[in-house]
Amino acid sequence: MDFRDYSLKELVNSIQTKEISAKEMTQAAIDNIEKFDDKLNAFCSVNPEDALLQAEHIDSLIFKGEKVGKLAGIPIGVKDLEDAKGFVTTFGSELHVNDAAASEDSILVHRMRNQGCVILGKTNTPEFGHKGKTDNVPFGSTKNPWSLEHSSGGSSGGTSSALASGMIPLGTGSDGGGSIRIPAALGGLSGIKTSQGRIPIGGKTPPGSGLLTVKGPMANTTKDNTLALDSTVGAHPTDIFSLEEENTDWFEQLNDDLPKTAIWSSTMGFSTVDKEVLAACEKAINSLADAGVEIIEKEDIWEENPVDAWMIFWAAACARRQQHLIGTDEYEKIDPLLRYFIELGTSMDAASYASSIDTCHKLGFQLQQTLEESPLIITPATCGHAPKLEGDGFVNGNETPAWVDFTMGINMTRNPAGVIPISILNSGLPTSIQIIGGQRRDIDVLQAMHAFENVINFSERASDHERT
Repeated sequence: MDFRDYSLKELVNSIQTKEISAKEMTQAAIDNIEKFDDKLNAFCSVNPEDALLQAEHIDSLIFKGEKVGKLAGIPIGVKDLEDAKGFVTTFGSELHVNDAAASEDSILVHRMRNQGCVILGKTNTPEFGHKGKTDNVPFGSTKNPWSLEHSSGGSSGGTSSALASGMIPLGTGSDGGGSIRIPAALGGLSGIKTSQGRIPIGGKTPPGSGLLTVKGPMANTTKDNTLALDSTVGAHPTDIFSLEEENTDWFEQLNDDLPKTAIWSSTMGFSTVDKEVLAACEKAINSLADAGVEIIEKEDIWEENPVDAWMIFWAAACARRQQHLIGTDEYEKIDPLLRYFIELGTSMDAASYASSIDTCHKLGFQLQQTLEESPLIITPATCGHAPKLEGDGFVNGNETPAWVDFTMGINMTRNPAGVIPISILNSGLPTSIQIIGGQRRDIDVLQAMHAFENVINFSERASDHERT
């Protein structure tokens, strides 16, 4: 069963009408994993027996006519940075592969399970989600279904690979600097970083990237993501920054109406974009203009690249989590790049951290000034091409970590931002645009993503390109 062929709503309806049982759908996902995951390495652990028991329970509720959730019977993978009951949360780290299994679900996983999702297993992630590609010592590299020579991105690369290959219809991700948007963009998926607080990051374990962190579902299309979001957003008492539910059904609000205007910024005022990526984005922008969207071109949105200020938050979070291991044998088992971040974080002072908070304010102010001209800003999703399994991404043929510079600043301002695929590059990989909305205007972003999908029609453009 290729889950790319069905919308999430179709799958839920087919289970609730008994056209297919939850157990049959779960078995189909298990079969997919057994058939394809040796090539892709999207999952780092799976429990087929328990998944089938979960599915049988859902089928029994449906048979009895009892209430089931909005996502009843949908098999999912959980990113291995958060807890799913019965599975070890390894964080992609050799230091944690022998930890005890989680005794309870994270808030997001708990809500998805309560809505009827079947937990298949854990999806791969770089160690503690520290980079934009997915590989680690315990489980190895996760490959991109569009090109097995390339990474699926990160840090939610395992979930992206599983979705883009059709193994599963839904999974979880998290985003502290682009970790939902980057792998979604490389996988030909539509993905969204919601406003911080839409899905709580509370619970007994503090989030890895602190207040930068956003958790959320990942799926193939905007409508699929929105259906899952409707089942998972809302405040939680253990997250003082979580947002109250607005009692709105985002899924039912989506329609084909295009926004009247949108700002197109190819650089946001600070970035160099790969020529091939930029050409694909400009073609997509022209198609939106032809469909009736008034495109306002504006380059200078931010006065500086936010990455340096973002790095202070990131490195400080890495240091507070693992600086106590410096000088031990365990420390040498940590990924060298992550060790660099940890050591960088130990050298930072409180004034630097406070200055980065000031930068969040400045970036947010500058972004809002631009949004007053139009409620949406469109940028490339990435500045360049995906990394291969070794090394970094590329901009105009040069290997550089700057290939992902467009995503991080939005975690600092806390605005909602989503990505949608637009074209296939010469590498055979998708490329995408990013849509940024005003503070807490998640529905504006979701609506634009959905309407733009209909205009750009990526699935038809991609139909001639094979995926694993």
